[in-house]
Amino acid sequence: MSKYTELKREAWEANMELPKHNLVVYTWGNVSQIDRSAGVVAIKPSGVPYESLTVDDMVVVDLENNVIEGKLRPSSDTKTHTHLYRHFESIGGVTHTHSTYATAWAQAQLPIPCLGTTHADFAYGDIPCTKVMSDEQITRDYEEETGVQITEAFASRNPIEVPMVIIAGHAPFTWGKSAAQSVYHAVVLEEMAKMAYLTKTLNPNVAALKQSIIDKHYLRKHGKNAYYGQ
Repeated sequence: MSKYTELKREAWEANMELPKHNLVVYTWGNVSQIDRSAGVVAIKPSGVPYESLTVDDMVVVDLENNVIEGKLRPSSDTKTHTHLYRHFESIGGVTHTHSTYATAWAQAQLPIPCLGTTHADFAYGDIPCTKVMSDEQITRDYEEETGVQITEAFASRNPIEVPMVIIAGHAPFTWGKSAAQSVYHAVVLEEMAKMAYLTKTLNPNVAALKQSIIDKHYLRKHGKNAYYGQ
């Protein structure tokens, strides 16, 4: 038995949540999980439909993107995942989807504003949208540079307080302490993106939620004296 079986199983289970929550169409998504002590990541293989994906199909790579175990090619987004693991040292799982509403905001090249307390319960402020990738970045290593887009967007932000981002012209990435939590955040992000879109449709001039309410809702759930949980 592989010494990475449990890591692969947890990553596989997280991947299988994506179609259950209608976050992917066909193969438009991937989830990974890292074993920090071993320095390896289990990730979905490229182009394998979810209905046929098995634990044994999962690919294990190191943080330099070398395949350690697996017969299939790792996801084409692997370099983005490993870039995030190298730069966000507290995270344990990463999810990438092309979910409809979050991707619409990405295509509009707009951050998702914090308009209500549902958003504030899960993210401390707006969901950033990265800069558009430059031509120089595109001609270098596209997937690695996608990771650079994300980490640059968080140069002055805490990736734990806002565990999600949208890539300008592309789609969302989310992360968490595990692959399962990164998927949870992907589900939450899609709902937040939908709520923000509908709110802006009803009232295009709506103001962001005032900071004192954002503080209250985020900190009562995530602060040092957190007490809230539904």
